[in-house]
Amino acid sequence: MKMNSSNQELSGQWKIQHFEVGEKRAMDVAAAALDDRFWIGAEVPGDVHSALVERCIIDPPYYGHNDAKSRWIEQKEWWYRTSFNLVKAGETEESFELVFDGLDTFATVYVNGHEVGKTANMLMSHNFDVTTLVRHGWNVIAVKFDPLYLHHQDKETFDWSSYTKERPWLRKAAMNFGWDWGPRMVTVGIWGGVRLERRTIAKLENVFARTESASKQQAVVHVTADVKSVLSFRSRQKREKAVAMSCDIRLLDAAGQEVARTADVVVKDGLADTTLELDSPQLWWTHDLGEPYLYRLEVALFADGVEVDRYKEPFGVRTIELALHNEQGEDAFTFILNGVRVYAKGANWIPADHLIGAIPASRYRELVELAVEGHMNMLRVWAGGIYEKDVFYDECDRQGVLVWQDFAFANALFPDFNRDFMNNVRDEVENNVLRLRNRASLALWCGNNEIDWLYDMKSASGDITSPFYGELIYHDLIPEVLERLDSSRPYWPSSPFGDSNGNDANDPDVGDRHNWQVWHGSVYPRKHGEQPLLDYSIQGVTFKNYKKDNALFSSEFGMHASANRYTLEKNMPAGQFYWGSPEMAYRNKDTNHQKGILLMEGYTGIPQNIEEYMNFSMLTQAEGLRYGIEHFRRINHRNSGALVWQLNDSWPGTSWSMIDYELLPKASFYYGKIFFHPILLSLEHEPGEPLRLWVVNDTRVNLNGELQLNVYELNGEKVYSSSHHVETGAQSSARIAELSEAEVLGGRPAEEVMVELVAEGFTAPLNRYFLRDPKDVKLPQSQLSVHVNEEEQSVSVTAIGAIARLVKLELPYGRVRFSDNYFDLLPGESRTVRLCHPDKLSLPMTELRVSAMNGSES
Repeated sequence: MKMNSSNQELSGQWKIQHFEVGEKRAMDVAAAALDDRFWIGAEVPGDVHSALVERCIIDPPYYGHNDAKSRWIEQKEWWYRTSFNLVKAGETEESFELVFDGLDTFATVYVNGHEVGKTANMLMSHNFDVTTLVRHGWNVIAVKFDPLYLHHQDKETFDWSSYTKERPWLRKAAMNFGWDWGPRMVTVGIWGGVRLERRTIAKLENVFARTESASKQQAVVHVTADVKSVLSFRSRQKREKAVAMSCDIRLLDAAGQEVARTADVVVKDGLADTTLELDSPQLWWTHDLGEPYLYRLEVALFADGVEVDRYKEPFGVRTIELALHNEQGEDAFTFILNGVRVYAKGANWIPADHLIGAIPASRYRELVELAVEGHMNMLRVWAGGIYEKDVFYDECDRQGVLVWQDFAFANALFPDFNRDFMNNVRDEVENNVLRLRNRASLALWCGNNEIDWLYDMKSASGDITSPFYGELIYHDLIPEVLERLDSSRPYWPSSPFGDSNGNDANDPDVGDRHNWQVWHGSVYPRKHGEQPLLDYSIQGVTFKNYKKDNALFSSEFGMHASANRYTLEKNMPAGQFYWGSPEMAYRNKDTNHQKGILLMEGYTGIPQNIEEYMNFSMLTQAEGLRYGIEHFRRINHRNSGALVWQLNDSWPGTSWSMIDYELLPKASFYYGKIFFHPILLSLEHEPGEPLRLWVVNDTRVNLNGELQLNVYELNGEKVYSSSHHVETGAQSSARIAELSEAEVLGGRPAEEVMVELVAEGFTAPLNRYFLRDPKDVKLPQSQLSVHVNEEEQSVSVTAIGAIARLVKLELPYGRVRFSDNYFDLLPGESRTVRLCHPDKLSLPMTELRVSAMNGSES
């Protein structure tokens, strides 16, 4: 973040109004003297939808079908206006720059009635030199936003653009036009911060710091600063001699103590360049491998010995690489942090709300906190959203989460033959690379989402007959910009990408892979150019297909689950919260609704009511992700990452997310606390086959201890137990034992037992399994004894009579944190769950609801 005390914040309350296109003369509406007292109040950053909801002009668009009632917004011309007072310095020559962190999308900006420029890109910041226009005292800014159709109605349409045909020409978040997890909601407005930057003589244009080497003994940090004169040409001509520019560049530790410094770095040809040597450095690590330590980088710019600008930001000292081959020379896809192999555990990130401008900073903080609580160490910022706000990267830096950053090109052809479009794209790419390249958390730049792979698929199917429009962006323009502006981290052209032996770009033997056999029924293996096949059958979509996938890196995979009860009920009209209702169907934006039914039919059975749907879909997602991720982690000699599709939701629907829109985690999130734990005990087993016991160790220390296997009848009686010695190296996986089904069952039916793995001598969460699918397990009725401690905001749950399956705690509130949820209990076993709210609210424990799939509170 750039810090300068002379910046004047212009965010806050603005006024908005809409007109028909051509109804008003632009210069009249932009005029400084226009009376806008009765315009609509609107918060900046924000958007028109949010402002109209706040003023009760439109109904909340996520409730029921209300999004359809707000479509008129995208047809209008919208104006924003504000005024501010400015105190000029008098004799001192100053420059003023008006900065917008986000304008959505086609904007014309006016200052004191004068047009200063136009924009055509939501996905970057925009700067305007307004030195000659701002005046001492009262000033007015007006921004006109065109409806999008003015800018695409006469454009060529291509034969591929997922979900809508208009978006390839528009540099706007793709998901605004609808996706398979959210509605069409075409936003407009000032979605980023606004400020007036004041400078004298010169300014720091860009600061770039990168760790060139790092060890326990020493780190070398290379720092460059671009310096730009803000003096007018006439002023420079008047000066008797050129201004002497220099920079003071230093690193401070977390306590504010200076640990490295280079003073008086001479600015030559607009550049200050130095290296800082740091003894015994504290390195930045992901939270699971160490501490995400942040220094503070400070650059002070001096002109003739007087400070004229200053830059401050947290800075993590670390190295990051992407190894495409292992020590044996075989293909790999492994992130290397500070020389240490990282097994990437995490999820794909979509925008935290469809109304991007109005997302509070707290929502970002809470989502990243939940990811860390769920033992995730990487988030992939998906290409159909935005280059995220600074607060997202602040939190990932601070909390120790790596970021895989897609460029904003998703599932479409893009007009790379058009000069104006490519110039716009180049500006966008450069703008975001310059903004994000100092981030410790940023691990990878990726060119696009699925375009290289799907171009081949859709060409083979006949859906695409055109050349690969857009290819120049990912394979020419972006690499060239990165070579110039950020060669400090790896670039990957697309996700998925990589092929061998004639296979398509989703080849498990090269690069990263998206597994959409599960859920979408894609048939694999597939050769380049082959007609793609879909298998919509129980066998075609089942998560058991994960075990056939030996990908080097699994960057997308997942399946739907219901949102939590509160999230659904809050957003549905009365009487619509039932299985099969039109409103429930509207919550599911996937292109084929039957996939979830097929998955559940083969695993839990088809739900008969809303309660069964919530439980069955959540259990299928949780057990399905566990099945896949435990497999990927067991083959960690080959597979180096598992990123679930998806972490979060942007509206209250049913989707692949692990955390629903109200920030209430689903069952899969709580399962993930086990399957993403750095030390994983896992059972590899199929009906009728041996039970193979595994220990996966992602830590940097060896393990030594015992692994105990316990078998229980469903009434809780322990009927078998065995102990097995564990001795594994750091960052490894090991098969500890193999036992026959007959031995552990002792003549009992497999559908009438539960298996438990317990660590002794080292710390790992216990892991429990049923040896048959839920539809075949003969669960007896269980009773739940519940004791609530209102003072401590905790609840103790005890199972009585039989194993309680999927114990679920619910409160009718959003953002509630449960220390555990969606767990199984043995008869007589108690578990205490702590509840809290990020705003420290006292929760109404009298409204707590506790149930299990096979029982309820007694």
